[in-house]
Amino acid sequence: MIHKLVGLMIFAALVIFGLSAYLSPNDLGKCQGVSEGDCRKADAIVVVSGGDTNARTDEAIKLYKEGWAPLIVVSGAAADKTGPSNAKAMYQRAINSGVPEKAIVMDESSETTRQNATEVKKIVDSRKIEDVILVTSGYHMRRAQLEFSAQFNDVKIRSHPVASDKNWSSWWWLTPWGWWLAMGELMRIGLFALGLSR
Repeated sequence: MIHKLVGLMIFAALVIFGLSAYLSPNDLGKCQGVSEGDCRKADAIVVVSGGDTNARTDEAIKLYKEGWAPLIVVSGAAADKTGPSNAKAMYQRAINSGVPEKAIVMDESSETTRQNATEVKKIVDSRKIEDVILVTSGYHMRRAQLEFSAQFNDVKIRSHPVASDKNWSSWWWLTPWGWWLAMGELMRIGLFALGLSR
C-alpha cells in the first residue's frame, strides 16, 4: 500500500513538473544578464496583455531597464471598450516607470493571442526587427510562443514568462484556478495544433 502511494506521489510530481516545464518555456532562464547566445541583447521586448497585465508589463520594464532590448512593444485591445486599450494602460505604466516614450510602440487592436501575433508582426516588419523577447504569464507562454512562431518567419523569438503573477506561480497546482488555467491552455494548444485557434 505504501509503495503504491509513493508511486502515485512520484507520478503526480512528474506530471506537475512536466506540465509546468511545458507551459512555461524560458529561454532566458539560465541567463545571469545580457551576454551571448540566448542571453544576447534583442531588438525588442514584446509583451501581451491579459491575465495579470501589470505583472507582465512590469517584467518587460525590468528587462528593458536591464538592457535586454532598446524597444518595448505592448499589445492588447481594451477589455472594457469604454476605456483605454490594455496597450495604452501598459504604455502609461511603462512611462510612469521611467521608460522613454520613444522606446515604446503600441498595438491597441489585438483581442486574442493570434491577433497579438498578427498585429505585432506588422510592427516587427516595419521596423526590420529580427530578434524579440516575448513576455507573458507562465501558463500562457507556450501558446503565445506557438502563435508568434507561426507568424514570425525569420524573426528569432525567445520566451520569457513572468515568474509569478496574481494568477500563476510555481504553486499553481495547489489551487483549482491553477488547474483550470493549465487545462484551458492545453485545450487551446490542441486547437492550435488542429488549426482551429482564433
